[in-house]
Amino acid sequence: MISEPFIRRPVATILLSLGLLLVGLISYRALPVASLPTVEFPTIRVSASRPGADAETMATSVAAPLERRLGAISGVTDMTSSSSLGSTSITLHFDPARRVDKAAQDVHAAINAAAAELPSDLSGLPTVRKANPGAFPVMILAVTSPTRVAGDLYEAAESVLVQRIAQIQGVADVVVAGAEQPAVRVTIDPARLAASGLTLEQVRATLTANTGLTPAGSLDSPRQSEVVMIDSQFRSAEEFRSLLIRNANGTVLRMTDVATVTDGVRNIRAAGSYDGKPAVLVSVIKSADANVIATVDRIRAVLPELARWMPADIEVAVMVDRTGTIRGSIADMRHTLLLSVGLVMLVVLLFLRRAATTLAAGIAIPLAFAGTFAGMWVMGFSIDNLSLLALAVSVGFIVDDAIVVIETVTKRIEAGDTPLEAAIAGTRRITFTVLTISLALVAAFLPLMFAGGVVGTYMRAFSLTVAVAILVSTLVALTVTPMIAAHALRPHTPRTQPTRATRIGSKIVSGIGSLYAASLSRALKYSWLLVLSLGGMMALSVVAYNERPKGYLPGGDDTGLLLGWTGGMADMSFNEMKRLQDQAATIVAADPAVAHIGSFVNSTTSGQFFVALKPLGQRDVAAPRVAQRIREKLNAVNGLSIWLVAAQDARISGRSGGRSEYQFSLWSADLPLLRRTAPLVVERLKKVPGLVDLWADQQPSGLQADVHIDRAMAQRLGVSVQSIVGALNDAFSQRQIAIVYGDRNQYRIVLAAEPQRAASPEDILALQVPGRNGALLPMTGVAEVRRSIAPLSVNHQGQFAA
Repeated sequence: MISEPFIRRPVATILLSLGLLLVGLISYRALPVASLPTVEFPTIRVSASRPGADAETMATSVAAPLERRLGAISGVTDMTSSSSLGSTSITLHFDPARRVDKAAQDVHAAINAAAAELPSDLSGLPTVRKANPGAFPVMILAVTSPTRVAGDLYEAAESVLVQRIAQIQGVADVVVAGAEQPAVRVTIDPARLAASGLTLEQVRATLTANTGLTPAGSLDSPRQSEVVMIDSQFRSAEEFRSLLIRNANGTVLRMTDVATVTDGVRNIRAAGSYDGKPAVLVSVIKSADANVIATVDRIRAVLPELARWMPADIEVAVMVDRTGTIRGSIADMRHTLLLSVGLVMLVVLLFLRRAATTLAAGIAIPLAFAGTFAGMWVMGFSIDNLSLLALAVSVGFIVDDAIVVIETVTKRIEAGDTPLEAAIAGTRRITFTVLTISLALVAAFLPLMFAGGVVGTYMRAFSLTVAVAILVSTLVALTVTPMIAAHALRPHTPRTQPTRATRIGSKIVSGIGSLYAASLSRALKYSWLLVLSLGGMMALSVVAYNERPKGYLPGGDDTGLLLGWTGGMADMSFNEMKRLQDQAATIVAADPAVAHIGSFVNSTTSGQFFVALKPLGQRDVAAPRVAQRIREKLNAVNGLSIWLVAAQDARISGRSGGRSEYQFSLWSADLPLLRRTAPLVVERLKKVPGLVDLWADQQPSGLQADVHIDRAMAQRLGVSVQSIVGALNDAFSQRQIAIVYGDRNQYRIVLAAEPQRAASPEDILALQVPGRNGALLPMTGVAEVRRSIAPLSVNHQGQFAA
């Protein structure tokens, strides 16, 4: 019998129990802390940039070659791509059994294989980033300054905050939004340039020739050597302003004569704000297996040091700290767990009415918890709301085996056996029953252990935690509990005068027994009424089930964070989009439940909000109600579509986006048909009661200026198609023509036409291109511009066998 060696060797049993407690304590401290069990979707995002290219060009020239190579990678279950003006993003979802690190290596190899098929004018090689779309930022920092421009804020955030925070244990990714990297912007006036007899391509060549760091070698004499350094590179806008473009026939033409050179940013179509002030937002995402509280504490510990490394007029504020609600929910669950343990022990004491027997039953709880923590560590679980709930639920299961053993031993003692004999014989007799009860309880959780999907992942952690607690408690009940009973209980001696506590306990137990007996007697007397009541309750249960709202996961989660997305009209300018975004941000900030708001616009038609709410005790309603209230106020912003949701800890999909609770895809090889159908589906869904914030990732079509080249005329005039394309690219695509190598970072030189010279199709025809013998010819002679409607984004999706 398993119990007898432990009963006869109390010292060894105690030492083993202490060892289990020590292992449990170490495991508890090693377990990560989170709000819910970790659900990681092996996901990789590939991004590519080709400034100035329209959505269809990006889809055919960039997305398609990459998709052909990436789709052949083993383990890909789903691949989606989105191509818009100048950029393509491809998201690859892998089988959960696939290691994301190995998948990333395969993705890099596929990109290298596709390099020969990609356009040569990409701003850089496609970038690869491992991502978990089920992860929200655990911390959002706002970088602001009353004097600095957006480029300075971005550089400070990227060079100081991002690099140092990314090195902290537990941090998976750090994302900067709200601005772009600093750059030298050369803004050309095409009219002045044409009057000077120069082309955009000549200006680009001049700039490129003065930005390279070229090795010059070294000098080596018989006694010493020295390195040759040449100042072949201009580094600032001030130096580029004086750059000589032409010096002929006594006429000197400098860059300032035809252009405005400034220190700006790489992309002017990006802006961010924090509580109404210009800002850059830094989002920190933790690793899947990291302790969220410890990770945030480490970040907070280094922030004062990082602030000293930044300019004095730049401030770093913690806008969102997700650990506040996580700490609160974990603390509440711990209090609930302690309360459940206390109540269980009170009931045990009330019915057993002896301190020794109560101790024998109660010792099973900390030992079972210790073993459960060790099992959770082995299985890779975390300390979260579900695991603590599982422990609270299992408290009753933990002590019932011990109570059965104690009751059996006590009866044998009362029958005349010594405590040692009673413990050995009683435990031997009850072992089969205890094992049967425990295995039956574990079997009840088997369906949850093998459930699939995201909900199955959550329920698997819950059910396995309960199962481990039950199995460990069974082991304790058959070893430690009878040992304590054998050496702590006394032989039976009839009491002539019971204690006061015994009398009170006996009265309570007798009263409960009498009440139960009376109710049972009446129920048996009117058994027909009992059967009718049972049938009525079953019918009411069915009705209640049908009437109650249903969902994939429980709603109403209050994380203290709202997420918002905005979308403008298809033909909206960036300045108009920014104005409407700021107007919406002002409305959101005015709500009494809002503590801080971070806002940024990342294109001419889209933006995003991060809304940090006040602590729950300082606001009148929960986060979902706040979102509903703000959503109604935002209807006043005309021309802007807004989606606002309360951030939920539980994510049910690996798809990126996050702005909707449910998603489905429309598939068709007929692209025009798909574009016509998608808006009709959205409009029909808007009529379904209970649905809000509907959206489609296929953006509505916008205006497009189609340049049609008269190739015959161009050939007669000696104008090459390459010259026309180059002129358009230089003028309208924020073309990154060269790199300036700084002491710490690398900066781009961006060539573009003045904003007022890049506002309408007429500005295209105002450009001049070189013809035969270098003569400048107006674009009107070789091309015409026609306006049409074209999509602002092109999306592809591929489904693969898992």
